[in-house]
Amino acid sequence: MSESVTNYKCPNCGGPLHFDSASQKVICDFCGSSFDIAEIEAMYAEQNEQAAISFEEDDAAPDYLQWTEDEQAHMRAYSCPSCGAELICDVNTAAIQCPYCGNPTVVPAQFTGALKPDYVIPFKLDKEAAVKKLKSFYKGKTFLPSAFVNENHIQEIKGIYVPFWLYDGTARADMSYHGTRVHTTRTANDIITTTEHYQITRSGNVRFKHIPADASSKMPDEFMDALEPFNYIDMVPFQMSYMPGYLADKYDVSAEDNANRADVRMRNSAAAAIDSTVHGYETLVPERRSIGLRHDQINYAFFPIWMLTTQWRGKNYMFAMNGQTGKMIGDDLPVDYMKFFLYFIVMSVVLIAVIWLLFLR
Repeated sequence: MSESVTNYKCPNCGGPLHFDSASQKVICDFCGSSFDIAEIEAMYAEQNEQAAISFEEDDAAPDYLQWTEDEQAHMRAYSCPSCGAELICDVNTAAIQCPYCGNPTVVPAQFTGALKPDYVIPFKLDKEAAVKKLKSFYKGKTFLPSAFVNENHIQEIKGIYVPFWLYDGTARADMSYHGTRVHTTRTANDIITTTEHYQITRSGNVRFKHIPADASSKMPDEFMDALEPFNYIDMVPFQMSYMPGYLADKYDVSAEDNANRADVRMRNSAAAAIDSTVHGYETLVPERRSIGLRHDQINYAFFPIWMLTTQWRGKNYMFAMNGQTGKMIGDDLPVDYMKFFLYFIVMSVVLIAVIWLLFLR
């Protein structure tokens, strides 16, 4: 299936190409040549079209590998056009890098037709920035296992374009509250407290544009939500030439299945917006909350994420950085108890030595 994938190689020297976050151009790893996105798109347009056609033909043909039914349903095999190495991938894989020759490889069929994204936010921060952030995240963690802080481990961080659905909609909110205002007056003999009760109503429309929800079952939703916000000013129409040098999967969670996440956010945000218009009361108790949603447009986009996943004593740990803004999140870090006990013993010995010296004096 080498005809089903495209290697992005420099037209000047044949070296691997990758999208460079600093220059926002496609750069050759060998000779340093740089190309605009439009140049690379035009250069590879016919090859990508033929690869997409070949993918459909190969997908319909019997698999030449002796795979089980489950493997055939969830895996794909490609041949690297540069070195011929066999690339075994998840069925959703859209962009990878050959582990043998290092050439960026794109599966054009995963970006065409109904699968073509509307937008992409290109990477703005490179691997060096991600590694620096991760080192800062680890900094000061004395009892962190050595497996986490060694340089080889940190360099395993990978740039991934994560698929997202972007939802547009309008929330119609009708709210009512019971509020009170308290006044206190003094007379010669008494303090008089008056409590006024109010029935407050609010209604209005709140419009939403591009509410994001990640469309990959591999990515924990809470992680992807925590990496927001993304700055949509950098969002551009999708082009495959932003992919070389990074990993990418097409969506495997449909827009319909993901819609509830966006609906919850729209309802909560609409309620908060209406709540913020009610003020000046000592107490305020919500009595009625009716929020109806109208769904408008849905767009498909790829957003940049730097990720590191690792294991320690059977437990998975994940760290992620927004490849546009630099926002970093991660799991709670483990403790190497051997380091902890050694530290405790050394500090105890030092303390005993100090006390002994002071006693002798």
